[in-house]
Amino acid sequence: MERGLAVIRAFDAQHAELTLSDVARACGLTRAAARRFLLTLSDLGYVRTDGRLFSLAPRVLELGYSYLSSISLPEMAEPHLDRLVAEVRESSSMSVLDGDDIVYVARVPTSRIMRVAINVGTRFPAYATSMGRVLLAALPEERLEAYLDRVRLEPLTDRTVRTTGELRAELARVRLHGHAVVDQELEEGLRAIAAPIRDRTGAAAAAVNVSVHAARATVGDIRERLLPPLLAATAAIEADLRIAARRRTA
Repeated sequence: MERGLAVIRAFDAQHAELTLSDVARACGLTRAAARRFLLTLSDLGYVRTDGRLFSLAPRVLELGYSYLSSISLPEMAEPHLDRLVAEVRESSSMSVLDGDDIVYVARVPTSRIMRVAINVGTRFPAYATSMGRVLLAALPEERLEAYLDRVRLEPLTDRTVRTTGELRAELARVRLHGHAVVDQELEEGLRAIAAPIRDRTGAAAAAVNVSVHAARATVGDIRERLLPPLLAATAAIEADLRIAARRRTA
């Protein structure tokens, strides 16, 4: 199963079509093993081929939607994200922590301000994102230390945090203030602020952000103008979560 999922993950926006050799190389498999996995995935409807090139089939979306349909949080959050975006006129998203990445589970865009298109299911390294830092800061100390021991801090821009010491200090600030601001560390020209969504146990179940082009707002502007409505939105989502939890246990 692990290798089969690795074959699926070999396909992305930059590699929408791959040959058998491409898949074998990307996954560290022999050509024979790669062929077996591709043919099995093809038989199951997750991969299609013209005989030479392989690509993902639409059925692969079922894997993601199975997760989304099993939780109520994104659906519960969307009306609040809609109101937040209408108020601040900037894009807002919700993500969860998956391994060392964040995965977008809800998004309400305004204008496109990133070169990379963001959709539900988009992944980014947690260390370079405001939502990722909120979620990392909420981890138990043992899990956070394990993350800091293994993470490779790739410089996505000239401003990206470079050392685990710097990241650890930044996460301590996030813990202290309850929100995270990232200034052009994921992409030049992009600033974002994020706050956690806490479940009834107090754990950070997700994070919500507001992102803005750097030409429209300084870091100070973001904290002054965007943080209050962001915190109001996260509080409203948490209130809905508590109501839903009470209904499930009633």
